[in-house]
This record gives sequence, C-alpha cells and structure tokens, in this order.
Amino acid sequence: MNTALRIQKLNKHFANGKHALRDINLEIRQGEMVALIGASGSGKSTLLRHVAGLVVADAGEGSLIEIDGQCVQQGGRVHRNIRKVRSQIGFVFQQFNLVDRLPVMSNVLVGRLHQMPLWRGLTRWFNAQERALAIEALARVGIAECHAQRASTLSGGQQQRAAIARTLVQGAKVVLADEPIASLDPESSRKVMEILTRINREDGSTVVVSLHQVDMALKYCPRVIALHQGQVVFDGAASTLTPALLRELYGMQADEMLMGETPVTAPAPVATMPERRWPAPLVQVA
Repeated sequence: MNTALRIQKLNKHFANGKHALRDINLEIRQGEMVALIGASGSGKSTLLRHVAGLVVADAGEGSLIEIDGQCVQQGGRVHRNIRKVRSQIGFVFQQFNLVDRLPVMSNVLVGRLHQMPLWRGLTRWFNAQERALAIEALARVGIAECHAQRASTLSGGQQQRAAIARTLVQGAKVVLADEPIASLDPESSRKVMEILTRINREDGSTVVVSLHQVDMALKYCPRVIALHQGQVVFDGAASTLTPALLRELYGMQADEMLMGETPVTAPAPVATMPERRWPAPLVQVA
C-alpha cells in the first residue's frame, strides 16, 4: 500500500519560545482512517496545519512533509508547488470556515476553484455540471435540501457537513479534520464522524482527524496517534489504547480526555502501521 503522508524530523518553535512540535516522524498509508488525540495544547492542530502547508516548520536538515509523494515543505520552506499539492488536501476546520452570507452551494463549490479560471472563481460563475456535483456532495452528507440557504441559517452540525461536502467537490485525496466535532452536540458529532468514515470507506480517501474525545477516536478510527507536549507518545491500533495506558501517557490529563466516555468497541485494525510507543516526554514545554 502506498504512502499518503510522510513526516520526517518535524520541529516547530513559536516566537514565544514554545517548542510546539518535537521531532515528529510519521507515515500514514493511503486509505487509512487515523485519529490524532491529545489533551489541549498537545500540538494536534499545529501538526495538521503543517501538513496542509499553512504553517512553516523550523529549518532543519532532513525536515520533510510529503503528501502522496509530493513535497509540502522541506527544511523550513514551503514547496514552490504548494498550491498544486494543496488541491489534493481537504481541510475541515473546527469553526467550519464558511462564508455566512453566501448560499450553501456557493460555499461547497469553493472546493472547485483550483480547477477553474480565475475570472470564473471571482465572479462565482459555476456551470451546470459543477452545480450537479455540489448537489451530489450535499446529498452524500445529508443536506441537499439546504443548497439554496445562506450558510448562516444552518445549524452547527449542518455547517460542518457542508464543509465536508466542500472536500468531496474538491476531490481531495487526503482529508485533514481539525477537531471537527468539538463544538457540536452528541448527535451531530456522531453524524459527522459517520460521514468521515463513509468517505474513507467508499472513496478510499485517507482521513486524519484530530479529536479531544477518546471514545470517538476508538469507535471510528482503527489507528490512533497520541501527542503529548508536542511529541508522539503512542502510535498503534485503537484496540490497544486502554484507559490505563492513557493514564500512563497523560497522567491527570487523561481524566479530561476520558470524561463522558461511553464503552465502545474499537474497529478492527486494517492496514495500519505496527504499534509504536514512546516514553512520555520528560521536558516541560515552556
């Protein structure tokens, strides 16, 4: 199975001196559904933004991020062909990133901008085939009837589903979802996770979703990567990530991550990397 995402020797220091990411080395195969977990401030969002080329890593020999064999950034520099690479990356934000005053269909069709002339994008002129594609994507996420509504009229769960439809229209090979259910109620959270799972299964898309809720990670993702203070401290099958192990990795922070957790059956691991564990970091992040 080919590699969808490769990260090597990734480090990130912010201007305030915080060492947000520490020597990250990861490989995710095509078609995997992976949860990225960790307590608040562990580096989940920062890592996903680096993968999308939205944040530049520290300069360093061997530092590399690749999507489907194409360079996103290397040695602290974003690759010159980043726009082409980004067209293959669908990013689902926690706060949806929709334009409230525009119709849902227009927001979804933003995913096609990379494939059309600039003048059509600026004038929001979409042809019948593109509109049909948007309706199909909205139908897949269960809100086709909302296509003409302003985005601001949708509920939070519906807005997140519209954001996912945007990645479908885009044709993204890799979907990065940054805390997509953090601001949603339990029922909307379940629907969003089921949609992401279905996209992974039906389209063969690689999905990496950062989650604060451990129970959701175990229920929907065969593979889990855990971050703590910017370091990878666990990478393996969800079925092996027990509450006891979480407490070993996170200490008192594990209780926050397990809060409200309901017993779930972890999915059988499929085509995942061998389990790897790291000792919890000994150095406090400033």
